[in-house]
Amino acid sequence: MDHLQQLALVYLTYLITIASPGPSNMAIMGTAMNHGRAHGVALALGVLTGSLCWASLAAAGISTLLTRFAEALIVMKLAGGLYLLFLAWKSAKSAMTEKSSTVADVTPASRFASYRRGVLLHLTNPKAILGWGAIMTLGLKPDAPAYTLPAIIGGCAVLGFIVFIGYALLFSTAAMANGYRKARRVIEGTLAAVFGYAGLRLLLSKP
Repeated sequence: MDHLQQLALVYLTYLITIASPGPSNMAIMGTAMNHGRAHGVALALGVLTGSLCWASLAAAGISTLLTRFAEALIVMKLAGGLYLLFLAWKSAKSAMTEKSSTVADVTPASRFASYRRGVLLHLTNPKAILGWGAIMTLGLKPDAPAYTLPAIIGGCAVLGFIVFIGYALLFSTAAMANGYRKARRVIEGTLAAVFGYAGLRLLLSKP
């Protein structure tokens, strides 16, 4: 019973973490509203893939290695911060334009491009693996049964799918699309602020 309660705590922690506003969720929302459901879902699947990659690495103990080797963490932090600033620049550039092009003109080259962007967005965030390291530490006690690790990864994968895909579906509705057209510059400006803040905070944070 204690193990089940521990798993429930892990799931709750993960759910709160991924459902709260952040660069990944803002990117999913913006892509779904701007480029449609297919690209929003593709980016969401990319974010989920990146999250599960970090989960697998954390399970293998890579998070412990990264915390011991500051150089690796610094490189990841710089890469993640610069990528977020790049996304901030793109959003700010869009916000400063008077009118958007047609959806066909501004849609990414392919759904795979949106998926790849989601993967990169999550993989370039070193805080993701540290977060997964904390989750693994929380759930994998010395007396934890053999099913605990697959239960953590599998359960969190289901929760991530529901949350990320849910954001993509919700913000790709006609009402949201119309709202985006009316408030495009404000939304893009908000995205620029979120990405910029996250990028600077990551670059200026201590290793």
